Amino acid sequence: MPKLVYDFAEGNKDLKQLLGGKGANLAEMTNLGLPVPPGFTITADACRAYLETGSVPPELADEIDHHVDLLQQTMGKKLGQADDPLLVSVRSGAAVSMPGMMETVLNVGLNDDSVNGLAHQSGNPRFAWDAYRRLIQMFGKTVLGMEGDVFEDAIEAAKNAKGTDNDLDLDEADLKALVETFKQAVQDHTGREFPQDPRTQMDLAIEAVFGSWNSERAILYRRQERIPTDLGTAVNICSMVFGNLGMDSGTGVAFTRDPSTGHPGVYGDYLQNAQGEDVVAGIRNTVPLADLEQIDKASYDDLMAIMAKLEGHYKDLCDIEFTVERGKLWMLQTRVGKRTAAAAFRIATSLIDEGVIDTDEALRRVQGAQLAQLMFPRFDADAAKDLITKAIGASPGAASGKVVFTSAAAVEAADRGEKVILVRRETNPDDLHGMIAAQGVLTSRGGKTSHAAVVARGMGKTCVCGADELDVNVAQGTIKVKGEVMEAGELISIDGTTGEVFRGEVPVVPSPVVQYFEGTLAPEDGDELVAAVHRLITHADEVRRLGVRTNADTADDAARARRFGAEGIGLCRTEHMFLGERREAVERLILADDDAERDAALAELEPLQRGDFLELLTAMDGLPVTIRLIDPPLHEFLPSMEDLAVKVALARERGEESGRDAKLLVAVQRLHEQNPMLGLRGVRLGLIVPGLFAMQVRAIASAAVELLGQGKDPRPEIMIPLVGAVQELHLARDEVERVIAEVGVDRTIPIGTMIELPRAAVIADQIAEAADFFSFGTNDLTQTTWGFSRDDVEGSFFTRYLEKGIFAVSPFESIDREGVGALVRTGVDRGRAAKPDLKLGICGEHGGDPDSIHFFHDVGLDYVSCSPFRIPIARLEAGRAAL
Repeated sequence: MPKLVYDFAEGNKDLKQLLGGKGANLAEMTNLGLPVPPGFTITADACRAYLETGSVPPELADEIDHHVDLLQQTMGKKLGQADDPLLVSVRSGAAVSMPGMMETVLNVGLNDDSVNGLAHQSGNPRFAWDAYRRLIQMFGKTVLGMEGDVFEDAIEAAKNAKGTDNDLDLDEADLKALVETFKQAVQDHTGREFPQDPRTQMDLAIEAVFGSWNSERAILYRRQERIPTDLGTAVNICSMVFGNLGMDSGTGVAFTRDPSTGHPGVYGDYLQNAQGEDVVAGIRNTVPLADLEQIDKASYDDLMAIMAKLEGHYKDLCDIEFTVERGKLWMLQTRVGKRTAAAAFRIATSLIDEGVIDTDEALRRVQGAQLAQLMFPRFDADAAKDLITKAIGASPGAASGKVVFTSAAAVEAADRGEKVILVRRETNPDDLHGMIAAQGVLTSRGGKTSHAAVVARGMGKTCVCGADELDVNVAQGTIKVKGEVMEAGELISIDGTTGEVFRGEVPVVPSPVVQYFEGTLAPEDGDELVAAVHRLITHADEVRRLGVRTNADTADDAARARRFGAEGIGLCRTEHMFLGERREAVERLILADDDAERDAALAELEPLQRGDFLELLTAMDGLPVTIRLIDPPLHEFLPSMEDLAVKVALARERGEESGRDAKLLVAVQRLHEQNPMLGLRGVRLGLIVPGLFAMQVRAIASAAVELLGQGKDPRPEIMIPLVGAVQELHLARDEVERVIAEVGVDRTIPIGTMIELPRAAVIADQIAEAADFFSFGTNDLTQTTWGFSRDDVEGSFFTRYLEKGIFAVSPFESIDREGVGALVRTGVDRGRAAKPDLKLGICGEHGGDPDSIHFFHDVGLDYVSCSPFRIPIARLEAGRAAL
């Protein structure tokens, strides 16, 4: 059986999967000789065993006993010791940072006896009783599942009785009374007294941390951040150091660079006479970290030296938690810090310039999702604005919406399609639902390291914190500011970069990053962020193997995609060209009673199609344009059967002629299918409806001939959809080649097919004989592999599947590697085995998904194709995939 417990001195930063991020980095700092309180880590293996069986592994108790004994020897004190007790924290620590999502219990080891020993040893009875109060409160919420309001209400009552709104004004007697109140609350809730045995406290706290891996908020956060469900969490047992021993003590969070902008400097928050959760929870407003230099110069200098050492060691922005205990600095945690999208790009390029990392490593440190955030609009600087207040810009972006005061209200409003801003005094982990639903978050308390700020930055959500001019009353549903009152439902706008809060909705303007990609802003004319994006996207283009094309059906979309860096069109959906005014010609095609009427309808459509292709091929001159012949069932171009039936019935009831509508109804009824997406569509249409594919191919070929005559370089490729048998492709290809020959195109037009049926992937070696290229249509391939109708399932049961962990993410959003991905790999391998030079691409929605792009690189595709706006993201991720 592998070890389940590691001393801090036994691990290192590379053991994150085993020791969790917190434990691995505590071990790394210990080995660097930094001042880390002694302790040990219970591995994620133990948590996984607990989650599988519902009980703690039996061998874990002996290992914990051994390490507790070692810790007691190191500290020279024991758990529960009456005169000078050893106290420990029990903290979660997953391999992937999940700030605030799982549980922590501080001051484990205090009881009715040892609290007096702590009071004597510290010379500060108030501190000792405050620590005991905190233990019972955290233990009650975390381990016993009590409502936090039970404890908060008691604290508020004590402060009201004292005539104060400051926790620090509660004295020893007040805190003793609170301890008794809390203990009685535990008795009332559980039917048992608060446990006095320190080891019982520890064991129950460890089990609670294990269980918190599957708490509702942790599951939601993992789903939001695409964190695997089976990692589990490690548990860290760390000897306590205290920042709440007086004004010569304190606690804080520091960043080696600004996590919002990426600029170097002194960034963070500090709070005197406080424990760590006071900072993160935003319950009391902090002072800037720079103020520590005046408060405690020696600790400040030690901290600056350690921060420089850690950034040099990790070669990245570090997020650090620390405590000062009576002038002695202690390091409680470090990790590579979460940062905004803008900071990610700035930091990566700054570290290149500083000689810390190379350009490849810089590219690894930015993500397509971050680039997407930078492409969102921002507030118009020239627009009229009604400034309410200015606070701390904690997570950048421009967000407008109606004020809501609870997470439940945010979710309900979002479900109605409304945009909202979640306004709170401070958020806590239970607000995650509301934060996800809202456009942005505004808090009246806290700073850049508060829960709201850290979580918002992690999910790319606009956030403004510490707006202390706002008196937020959640119970009344009001905000009081400068003598005015705002209520739920009023519109506000928040700027997560400047920290400004405005009344009403503020107009937005395009992002400079979009202007750069559009070609209207040169890298040297933009700010340093634009320059950073330019450097890294340029390097991505230099190293990537995957080509990047676009899905575009109009010349405007094609032109935009080309400006964004598209290297051609991977999917032109010709059916989109049959909508609008052209629908009547399609109706005539469907209603044709004989060959002559059908040919006349096709003849009417052909010049319109040729015009479409002239524009599209001109916009992409010199680049490949893959044109998919008509794919959807013909009934999609007709009115709905229900609407027609009503119109015909009403006309007959009034004694009116129903003529065309009646004829259309007959056609719709004739074409009606129980499952049209598995019916007469794609190649089947081309084989069953005479002249349909020939009309489209003639339009493509004649457009190419016209452009060649103008000296242009059109490069059309014709794609046959929904092929499931090589015989289908042979028949369709014969017709396509015949028409091209009739038109007389003086260049080869490649003819290929979409692989969007499981059977097509399995017999790809046969299909490759008749194809010049494959394009994997992963939307339909996902539907047909899973047996899902995308239009139905995403709105019906997908949410439950995500909640239950069946999916980590929708298979329509990111490629299902085990199922659909296996079919793609099969199609690639068999297709290339039959035809080594077969060109392979993908044109489903997955072509713009960062994780999927890495998979497509690995299986050997030649290109991905995605919507125009996602072209830069695909370019960046294709470069990262190549490293």
